[in-house]
Amino acid sequence: MNLIELESWVLLIIAIIFGVLGTVAMKLSYGLQKLRPSLYMALFYAISFIALTFAMDHIHLSVVYAMWSGIGTVLVAAIGIIYFHESLSLRKIIYLTLVVIGIIGIHFSDSIT
Repeated sequence: MNLIELESWVLLIIAIIFGVLGTVAMKLSYGLQKLRPSLYMALFYAISFIALTFAMDHIHLSVVYAMWSGIGTVLVAAIGIIYFHESLSLRKIIYLTLVVIGIIGIHFSDSIT
């Protein structure tokens, strides 16, 4: 992996983190009724999408989007359970595990021929 590819992976990690922060800010905005979380939501999503756009320069679209949405989903679910006291069930664990398996599968699908 060269430096440019490494930068793309770092940008993808930034995109995931800010996408998750944007989603949490969305929850805290109470339907855009609270100004500060609403502004944070817009800022965090803007950063996420800009980083996501640049990450796609050297990582396949399918891998970038699967990782951004899948890892983001798992992180948001964990935050929902821990911070917002959402329920945790065996089904939720199973389906989140399937998301992770899907991410791993898409990531390695290009290297298997």
